[in-house]
Amino acid sequence: MSIRIVLVGTTHPGNIGAVARAMKNMGLTELALVDPRYFPDKEATARASGAEDLLENATVVHTLAEAIEDCVYVAGASVRSRAISWPCLDARDCAARLLEESARGPVAAVFGPENSGLSNSDLDHCDTLLTIPTNPDFSSLNLAMAVQVVTYELRAAQAGKSPGYEADAPLATSREMENFYEHLERVLTDVQFLDPDNPRHLMRRLRRLFIRARPDQNEVNILRGILAAVEREKEEDA
Repeated sequence: MSIRIVLVGTTHPGNIGAVARAMKNMGLTELALVDPRYFPDKEATARASGAEDLLENATVVHTLAEAIEDCVYVAGASVRSRAISWPCLDARDCAARLLEESARGPVAAVFGPENSGLSNSDLDHCDTLLTIPTNPDFSSLNLAMAVQVVTYELRAAQAGKSPGYEADAPLATSREMENFYEHLERVLTDVQFLDPDNPRHLMRRLRRLFIRARPDQNEVNILRGILAAVEREKEEDA
């Protein structure tokens, strides 16, 4: 089982340490940090309070795509409404889904900056929104508190885990899907289906479609083979 906690653009180092402590409380060890403002930092170490090993072993990268490139399923924590509907699971259901998907490959729960949360471009990399039901009159959760809720639900789900199933082929990783989306966008632009000057939400809607489909590696290879055939045909006609 490989379940990763990813923090994007964390501004206060103390929150990184508190997240590490919350993770270790619930038996999680994989922490990835995307462009943290301050790290390493003595405040992070102080707040980790016994979970310094998670900080020492944390992966630090510049982009979310790097942090999740090997993942087969990604949940992005968000409370904001969006122009385009994302799949959405509350913390308990999401924990169960993350646990189920972890039998097929690495998975991640992603948390955004303390003040702004994840952007739409961050959520483009996610398979579902992860929400934590709170009092609507006082809905703001500290970053470490949010991670603690999710990691608790993961531990509870692990206690009641049932055997998974073995797929015919591994699910496509986030990196493989990003390569496919780039290929798809290039071909759609070449055949003038996508207007780069007025793309609207086409690629974001197509991402939602393929997220629902959950293609495996063989299926992505087939799709990219189709795109390559279109490119060859267009070159021959030129």
